[in-house]
Amino acid sequence: MPNRLASQPSAYLLQHAGQPVDWYPWGDEALALAQRQDKPILLSIGYAACHWCHVMARESFSDPAIAALMNDGFVNIKVDREERPDLDAVYQMAHQLLRRSGGGWPLTIFLSPQGMPFYSGTYFPAEAPAGQATFRHVLGSVSTVWSEQRPALALQDEALRLALAARVPHPDPKAVPDASARAQASQQLATAFDPVQGGFGAAPKFPHPGDLAFLLRRAREEGDEPAGQMALLTLRKMAEGGLYDQIGGGFFRYSVDAGWRIPHFEKMLYDNGVLLALYADALALTGEPLFRRVVEDTAGWALREMQSATGGFHASLAADDGQGREGRFYVWESEPLRLALSPNEWDVCAAHWGLVDAPGFEGRYWQLRVARPAAALAATLRRPEAQVEELIASARPKLLAERDKRERPARDAKLLTGWTALMMTGLARAGAVCRRPDWLQAARAALRFVRLERWQDDGRTSGRLQALPGQDAYLDDHAFLLEAVLALHDADPQPDDLPFAQAIAKAMLAQFEDRDEGGFFFTRHDARPLIHRLKTGLDAATPSGNGVAALALLALSDKLDAPQASRYRLAAERCVRVFAATVLKDPASFPRLLQAAERLQAAPAMAATGDALPSASAG
Repeated sequence: MPNRLASQPSAYLLQHAGQPVDWYPWGDEALALAQRQDKPILLSIGYAACHWCHVMARESFSDPAIAALMNDGFVNIKVDREERPDLDAVYQMAHQLLRRSGGGWPLTIFLSPQGMPFYSGTYFPAEAPAGQATFRHVLGSVSTVWSEQRPALALQDEALRLALAARVPHPDPKAVPDASARAQASQQLATAFDPVQGGFGAAPKFPHPGDLAFLLRRAREEGDEPAGQMALLTLRKMAEGGLYDQIGGGFFRYSVDAGWRIPHFEKMLYDNGVLLALYADALALTGEPLFRRVVEDTAGWALREMQSATGGFHASLAADDGQGREGRFYVWESEPLRLALSPNEWDVCAAHWGLVDAPGFEGRYWQLRVARPAAALAATLRRPEAQVEELIASARPKLLAERDKRERPARDAKLLTGWTALMMTGLARAGAVCRRPDWLQAARAALRFVRLERWQDDGRTSGRLQALPGQDAYLDDHAFLLEAVLALHDADPQPDDLPFAQAIAKAMLAQFEDRDEGGFFFTRHDARPLIHRLKTGLDAATPSGNGVAALALLALSDKLDAPQASRYRLAAERCVRVFAATVLKDPASFPRLLQAAERLQAAPAMAATGDALPSASAG
């Protein structure tokens, strides 16, 4: 029999609707039940494209014996992190404080009936080697702790509340993120940089688009040649690796190895929107054909596979096929690939994409990557480079058509306002650089969708934006949409762009700004309270809502007359100030706020009001 998730709209929750676990969606019914029965809550947070979420679902949540333990000892709540990014962000932060380690998905976190977490983890296996905890073991241990150690848990709750409160930034007039902070950020990135394969750190390796954009900007605007070399090497290596879909375009989530060869195969809209804008910037700076191909193919993938008939963009493509096999839609065996190509194409493409090397995925399959660039291959084969490139280009559509015959990975069709806005910005920037009016038209179609379906304005109060139908938007939705409207206006100005941008800015200030100290909360002022109200400036997989808000408000103020511009510029200044001390502790984690601070110091237009951001010399 289906459980309570069967009536939910979320594709992720529906994946769990047939399990024997007595799942509840997050809401009053589940929270009240936990308090009435004095049971701990088992909160599981994931998303539809998440491979390890699927693994834990198959191994544990579909097992009747494990489900019986869950149902007996806990009130079980399942949350789609894309529907409730506020819950995900708060409990990811709590997990990091409890475990002193990074988070991820699935997030498995045990709460008191009042919502305070007391134990957490990510993926727990159903079976594990001796000495390692299985999910069954975790369930038993947590139940024992809950029944026998309540006084100790109460003390831990108070310590966690204090630790969460310490994460809230406060203004420090002595803290100024100036040129030395930007230089420090660059040095931090240089220390973590992989000079051979590009990127930062070891496996698993993520793209870090915010860091790369920061380095590109330093190279372009401050003449920092090493910064530019780090960014461009990384962009080339990612584009040539298996992280990038060499046949269909678009980037996967991350690479499981340090050389970008084998990805984790889910494709997320937000990654590709941000990376499309970044590669467009790199193309504008260098004119490199590789970057042009990435821009053209990623934009093509977004329009072909992710844009809905309404204009909005779907959220993600799963890593697995319908049989739970990760990456099987994308990887190749040698013989089917050879049969899809002409002999001449095969001779070139087998070497180009690494099929003459050992298979890198599961010891049997090849994930295509640029193992030998066209120029080097032409020299080896003693053929003209143009001919080699032509054979590679002619092979791509043949392989795409052959691949499209396979069972496709599931698509999460939800249309998230903020993620749609990130793709709008990417298309606007790419359309301007490549002079592609069709991409600009696609971004305009997405904007029309948002205005018709997600924006409400009664003409009196500030407008109300929705993240999903019937669900109020968060800070990121507003900030990303404001950035997207301004990017479209720069690329293809229309008379209604700036009035709508002002309406978004007005709503963001009215509904999210911290009127006492500056900056923006993640949730609306009238949102139901959680255990902690987030206000963060950290750039992660998606850029920081506060960093994007500050930059977008500054960009908007530059386009308006002084009386209109002053309120937006002041809000951006207050946002930079409240995070300044936090930024100075770890500058490389806050590239957007560093950029906003740089813009303020370069043009302190508010100086006449006595409210300008201090210069470094005033420190």
